[in-house]
Amino acid sequence: MLDIKRLADEADVIVNGYAFFKHELGVRVLNLNDTIRAAVFSRENEMLETTMDDIEVSIVRDYLERSWKYMENEIA
Repeated sequence: MLDIKRLADEADVIVNGYAFFKHELGVRVLNLNDTIRAAVFSRENEMLETTMDDIEVSIVRDYLERSWKYMENEIA
C-alpha cells in the first residue's frame, strides 16, 4: 500500500489532489485520491503514459501548464 503522506511530502507541487513530481522525461502526476490513476508528461506537455481517462488527462494537463512556473527552476 502506498504511503500517501510520504508521497505528498515528496511532491514538487500539489494541485487539487494531484501530486506533480519532477522526472527525467518531464513530470509524473499521481492522483492522491485514487493512486491507480497516474500519468507521465514530457516537458512539452505531451502525455507519454497514463492510467487516467481522457477527461482527467485534460484536467491534469491544464494544472500542469499552470504549474510549470513553480517547477521550472527545479528541472534542469
